[in-house]
Amino acid sequence: MILRFLLCLCVFESAFAQSKVEQAQKLYESRKYPEAISLLSAVKKDDKEFAGAQYWLGRVAYDQKRLDDAEEFFEEAVDADEKAPEYHNWLANAYAEIAQNANVFKQGLLAPKMKAQWEKAVELSPDYLEPRKSLIQFYLQAPGFMGGSIDKAKETAKQIMKINVAEGHLQMGNIYVKQKNIQEAEKEFLEMVKADPAYISGLAGFYIGQKQYDKAFVIFDDALKKDPQDMRSTYLFGRTSAVSGLRLERGEECLRKYLTYTPKSNEPSLGGANMRLAQIMEKKGNKAEAKKLYETALKLDANLKEATEGLQRTSK
Repeated sequence: MILRFLLCLCVFESAFAQSKVEQAQKLYESRKYPEAISLLSAVKKDDKEFAGAQYWLGRVAYDQKRLDDAEEFFEEAVDADEKAPEYHNWLANAYAEIAQNANVFKQGLLAPKMKAQWEKAVELSPDYLEPRKSLIQFYLQAPGFMGGSIDKAKETAKQIMKINVAEGHLQMGNIYVKQKNIQEAEKEFLEMVKADPAYISGLAGFYIGQKQYDKAFVIFDDALKKDPQDMRSTYLFGRTSAVSGLRLERGEECLRKYLTYTPKSNEPSLGGANMRLAQIMEKKGNKAEAKKLYETALKLDANLKEATEGLQRTSK
């Protein structure tokens, strides 16, 4: 009894010792958004945790597609603590998401703001790769008068290569794909895998993008022979099957297996897996089951555009 009491006391003290922001971060990572919001909203402006609270409120709002709220929260976080690179990075991300659905005039206003925030994040933390990768996308997508530049994109990829060789080759490969220089892109992706075999899914993604599905299937088959419980490769095999219409039986098997698994926060969602399985069932002519799977996918993630389109097709 005494031992049990002491163990409970230690757990209580550990929870009590955690700051509100630390507790909220765990709630966020568990996708318990209402609980995280409730905890963070109680943090006042004069509290030393205010910047962190605004940041995580921003992350919740961003995930929930409340982008105007996310922008406001991230701006509050940056104002409260301008030395935190992740605050600048996520403020830029919010600007970028808002710009996607904005008119040309607003995009022109947001472009320099997002670029400045990503640059500030890099300045504060030179090894922080996420803002560098976002800058590459900015340089590739923005018109020249807004700061777009292939040369700057390539220079940023070279900078990333000095920090993480494989990631640098991945980014350079993506740049060549954008330029439709597929031969050079493939060379970069192959160098990427030589530098770090863990990046093999990036090479598979390149082959899928080029509709060289057989090469992608070979990569996933090899991975699953080495580790049948490699759930990322299991999902990606199923996704490739759904996209290509090839190897449907094996693709269905992989996705059904993935749906028995609880994905980690950085892994493909169950909503996405249901959608891909629905696409396979639709291709196999099982319209009724495809419809049910699309409905399940949208219950899990209402923002899945392909699931919405699939449900419309199978409801006719």
